[in-house]
Amino acid sequence: MKPTTYTNDQDLVLTYKYPWNKITIGIVIIFICAVIGVAIGSVYIPVTSVFLILFSKLNLFNESTELTPAWHTIIWNIRLPRVVLALLVGASLGISGATYQGLFKNPLADPYLIGVASGASLGATIVFLSGIPFTYGYFSLLPVASFCGGIIAVFIAYLISIKSGNTHLSTLLLAGLAIGAFATAITGILMLRSDPDLRPLLSWLMGGFIRAQWSHSILIMPYMIIGVSFILGYSRILNTMQLEGYYAESLGVNIEKTKRILIVSATLVTAAAVSFSGLIGFVGLIAPHIIRLLWGTDYRTLLPLSGLVGAAFLILADLAARTIVSPIELPVGIITALVGSPFFVYVLLKTKGSTIDGY
Repeated sequence: MKPTTYTNDQDLVLTYKYPWNKITIGIVIIFICAVIGVAIGSVYIPVTSVFLILFSKLNLFNESTELTPAWHTIIWNIRLPRVVLALLVGASLGISGATYQGLFKNPLADPYLIGVASGASLGATIVFLSGIPFTYGYFSLLPVASFCGGIIAVFIAYLISIKSGNTHLSTLLLAGLAIGAFATAITGILMLRSDPDLRPLLSWLMGGFIRAQWSHSILIMPYMIIGVSFILGYSRILNTMQLEGYYAESLGVNIEKTKRILIVSATLVTAAAVSFSGLIGFVGLIAPHIIRLLWGTDYRTLLPLSGLVGAAFLILADLAARTIVSPIELPVGIITALVGSPFFVYVLLKTKGSTIDGY
């Protein structure tokens, strides 16, 4: 007996090849961006010297007298930790943005827009201002508090959209904006009632990597690995969910369960990123849309490549933030907003001919 054929997508599944060539190109681009980000700054360090310093740290090269201790400190203790953290945060935001867009079937969905980032920021701010030590060895309370704030924000927004009788993206976006504004207001109140020296917190809220350390990258990795593993495992199901609900259910997809798993996973990844970088918007909007324009909407390709584009974009944004008006360093969130706001308008105008609730 021949198996029942529902759509031509089954044939696509059989012939699908994982995009290793595109991923390899993405990794090469990230590597180039990382090298540029490490070499360029207020003090320019030749690329060859950058590699020599890295090789010497890995005991692959004997140190040369030409490599000054100052260069070692700049590369290993200042620039490389922030480039690596920017890479991880950019990849996290890119993948979570693509996940939200797949769940809500619209390229306008973004962790920053639906209230997740603001809720995560509020959770981290509460811990930040509490005065309690939030880092214990390689465990930090910041991602946990950010996750709780983010998941509460998106749950309330989702609950509002259900109560309104309309779970389309337009309702969820409006609810997310309202919850995000409320969370931002509470954050402002907490700041006003806290220590008068708010410069560290303000710098963190505006987004950036000026205080990046190696321990931050180590702390973000477990949350990122867990969340991204679940998201990539559901990439084929995300393709199916782009169909109408009853078609997806007829193919054996438990829509509500899948939504819960992906929302929790994407929120975990976003919260971990926000807790160490602050609010950095539009990465989750720009990266998936670029991949969608270049290579289509197959989420088995879209998700990993969105992570790579997000990583490269945020490394370059961080480079621009610390060099464009040197010696003053701008928050990275300002750079991404300057690029992302026009991009958001472009995407909005492009979807004018369709509806806001679908591609």
